[in-house]
Amino acid sequence: MTDYFAVTEIPGSKITAEQLERLCNRYYFASQFCPGKDVLEVACGAGIGLGYLAKFAKRVVAGDIDKNILRYAKGHYQGRENIELQLFDAHKLPFENGSFDVVLLYEAIYYLAQPKKFVEEAYRVLREDGTLIICTVNKDWSDFNPSLFSTKYFSASELFSLLKRKFSNVEIYGAFPVTSNSIKERIISLIKRTAVALHIMPKTMKGKELLKRIFFGKLQILPAEIDEKMAEYSPPLPISPTSPNPHYKVLYAVARLH
Repeated sequence: MTDYFAVTEIPGSKITAEQLERLCNRYYFASQFCPGKDVLEVACGAGIGLGYLAKFAKRVVAGDIDKNILRYAKGHYQGRENIELQLFDAHKLPFENGSFDVVLLYEAIYYLAQPKKFVEEAYRVLREDGTLIICTVNKDWSDFNPSLFSTKYFSASELFSLLKRKFSNVEIYGAFPVTSNSIKERIISLIKRTAVALHIMPKTMKGKELLKRIFFGKLQILPAEIDEKMAEYSPPLPISPTSPNPHYKVLYAVARLH
């Protein structure tokens, strides 16, 4: 089985301010769908957003296929009454039909061997008025860098098509607009794109830390759990689901059954 430890954001690792902001924004966005709901996060990794979601949700269930990563979440949330953690595969969710109101898959769809199978499973475990939310890096972003172990990345139109097979109402959003206002930003972008093209970009989180320090200066320590004061919330904006969009670094999909 693939060991995802090297490509997962683990508490205590060093990240840029924008990385932390992106991570926080995923859960800030999801929280509006969660009040009083039963929520499932698939491929939750170290579970950094679970505590925040649990402030709103009736119950938060989460899991990952990598037991070594999941132990961070299990250790941190031990004793939290409305947070439950399990080891499971996104392609075969161990839950009965209609068990949840909300299903989340954050920065993980590109690791799945069968994304279509996951969508079918999410559809199955959702209740009649349920919502699936997916967040993923935008492959049409000019500075896009594929992750180690990834299988397939999605554009806005591809993500929309994938979800429309099962969900009647699908909306696509863009987050973190691409900017190149300063000379420094342009140089960093050029270096990154060149490194990606030459296949010399570090593939692991640890390997990228040195480059981050060089380009972005002092890094931050990733906490075990986020809160509402940790980053500014910048709501994602609706975008066309039918054409390429290189103007955003991150894509969100919100798929509703009705």
